[in-house]
Amino acid sequence: MARYTGPKTKKARAFAEPIFGYDKSYEKKKYPPGQHGPSRRRKQKSDYALQLMEKQKAKYTYGVLERQFRRMFEKASRKGGVTGENLLQLLEARLDNVVYRLGIASSRRAARQLVSHKHIAVNGVVTNIPSCSLRPGDVIEVRGKSQGLSVINESIATNSKEVRKYSWLEWEEGKMRGKFIGIPTRDQIPENINEQLIVELYSK
Repeated sequence: MARYTGPKTKKARAFAEPIFGYDKSYEKKKYPPGQHGPSRRRKQKSDYALQLMEKQKAKYTYGVLERQFRRMFEKASRKGGVTGENLLQLLEARLDNVVYRLGIASSRRAARQLVSHKHIAVNGVVTNIPSCSLRPGDVIEVRGKSQGLSVINESIATNSKEVRKYSWLEWEEGKMRGKFIGIPTRDQIPENINEQLIVELYSK
C-alpha cells in the first residue's frame, strides 16, 4: 500500500501549518526547515512554485500520492460545477478521511490503518480500501470485534465532540457508527487549501 512515510514535522514546517494535526515539535519551530533557521532571507516564490506548493499541501494533508491525486483532479474536472471545489469534495468523501472526521481515528494516517486492517464497515460490509468513495446515506461503523480496541475508544473519547462541527456527518456514540449525510460545500470544508492554485497548475 503506497503512502507517505517520511518526516511529518519537516513537511508541516515547509507548508507553515500543522497539516498532519497537532505537532509539539512544529509548535517549537514554526519556520521553514533549513540550517540557517528563521533568520535566513528567503526568495519570493514564483506563481508556479506557489501552485505546486498548494498541490503538495493538499496531497500530504489527505494522504494521497501523485498518480491518485491526478486521477481525482481529472474526475473533478469532468463533473459539472467548480473544479477546485469538486476536487476537495472528492477528497472529503474518501473513507479514511470520513473515519478521521468522525473521530474514530486521531489522524488520517491512523484512519487509513484502521480501514486497511479491516476494523471499519460501510453499510454493514467490511471495507479495507481507504480510498473508497462514500455516497450520501452511507453508514460507517466500527466492526463488532474491533469496538473493544483501546486505540479506537481513546480516539472517540477525545474527538467525539469534534464531529459536531461537520454538518454533513452524523455520529451515534453508543453504537460506534456514523453517517455520511451529504457532500460538504466548500465553506464547510475547514482545510486551509487554495484549490484554485491547484486548478491553475494542472491547467497549464
